[in-house]
Amino acid sequence: MFTDFLNPLPKTINIKGSLFQFDTPKIMGIINLSPDSFYENDAEKKETALLKKIESFLSNGADIVDLGGCSTRPNSSLPSVEEELSRVLPSLKAIRKKFPSLIISIDTVRKEVAEQSLEIGADIINDVSGGYNNHAMLEVVGKFKCPYILTHNIDGGINKNVMDESKNTIKELIKFFSNKISELNSKGVYDIIIDPGFGFSKNIEQNFEIIKNFELLQILNTPILAGISRKSMIYKPLKIEPEDALNGTTAMHAFILSKKASIFRVHDVHEMNEVKKLWELSLC
Repeated sequence: MFTDFLNPLPKTINIKGSLFQFDTPKIMGIINLSPDSFYENDAEKKETALLKKIESFLSNGADIVDLGGCSTRPNSSLPSVEEELSRVLPSLKAIRKKFPSLIISIDTVRKEVAEQSLEIGADIINDVSGGYNNHAMLEVVGKFKCPYILTHNIDGGINKNVMDESKNTIKELIKFFSNKISELNSKGVYDIIIDPGFGFSKNIEQNFEIIKNFELLQILNTPILAGISRKSMIYKPLKIEPEDALNGTTAMHAFILSKKASIFRVHDVHEMNEVKKLWELSLC
């Protein structure tokens, strides 16, 4: 069971009136509905194939599915709001119909996409902009009282600038999260998951600085999401491509698991579930 000295009880969030408890690490399976994602897009999948993939995710241990309609890889450009909606909403409707009890997260920085997705039946909003892209996003989350994944990023572009290298990375993250959590609380949003934002506005050295000091984020007393699956911080140091980064991803997941991450956002659900099972047998 996940507990820590600062908070002896497992962390929880409220999802539509039900308590979702992070007593063990949770697995979030990625569904990329954008044709220009850096790895494994699902944009061309027909509905039956998409539903089959999600069924496979669930049978292999996924607790949450994260749908995204636009790529946020470095220097990517956002599609129009209309295009993003056309990618996300039909798939969301089909998934919700097939899996009525599935916890669905929507990966978007647009308040229009968030609002319409929540109206259809999405459960969580995953905003990688850190709330900077559209301040009305926080109003939407407050209106629906849904859990919000708050990703560390910097103002001035979703993934186009890099943090100041002269500053202490982990201190900057803690300051950012403290301020944003207070802002969210003022809008009536209390079910917050923080995401250090690996790869977002950070160079490789800064990403690993977060890994080294990951446990310090526990002071914020929120569930923590780790999204490192097949990212450049893994494949660039190893001089490989994302397609070859499963082994490195698995190794990093095992390491961050030991530092008490609450959710792992992954492409490879089966492999992450194996890591989780072995961790539980070894340490729980």
